[in-house]
Amino acid sequence: MARPGGNITGLANLASDISAKHLEMLLSLVPKLTRVAVLLNLANQSHAPTLKNIQTAAQRANIKVLPVEARTPQEIETAFSVMSREKTRAVIVVGDGVFSQQVRQIAELATKHRLPSIYVIREYVEAGGLMSYGQNFAEIYRRAATYVDKILKGARPDDLPVEQPTKFELIINGKTAKALGLTIPQSLLISADQVID
Repeated sequence: MARPGGNITGLANLASDISAKHLEMLLSLVPKLTRVAVLLNLANQSHAPTLKNIQTAAQRANIKVLPVEARTPQEIETAFSVMSREKTRAVIVVGDGVFSQQVRQIAELATKHRLPSIYVIREYVEAGGLMSYGQNFAEIYRRAATYVDKILKGARPDDLPVEQPTKFELIINGKTAKALGLTIPQSLLISADQVID
């Protein structure tokens, strides 16, 4: 990461590294959680390691994981029906370009099926999802612009280290928590960068 070599540099996305933290946060909201769904798109190569991290953390907490795959709006609808039928009590939505196009649909389905949910990006929470924990992508885009600027001014990409995120943000939708009958623990409220009411 410090010296990527060749013509490569940029900003790292550590979504798979924080997936166990997503499970931990859901557990603090739903203490008797025994079954969690993971909405993913296995065509996205980063989802397999993310799922593995969630499964490892879930095994330690004695929680069963139900991976549910979707790639289209219709499959997303079906995925939430499967989650309900399988009696999952919460859902982790893995970051994906397909899902980012369906933020409102996914947030609404999670609430409709009464599934506490956690996401990688805040847009889901702004659309009515319960909670997000991840990198601030607006900040990543600003940082990427500084890299472009340096390269356009003559810096060599192999001299620029790949930056890892240093700030993660926790956003909670208090209105959604109330609608789901959940009490947000003080530990999460204190850690939250924003609580939407």
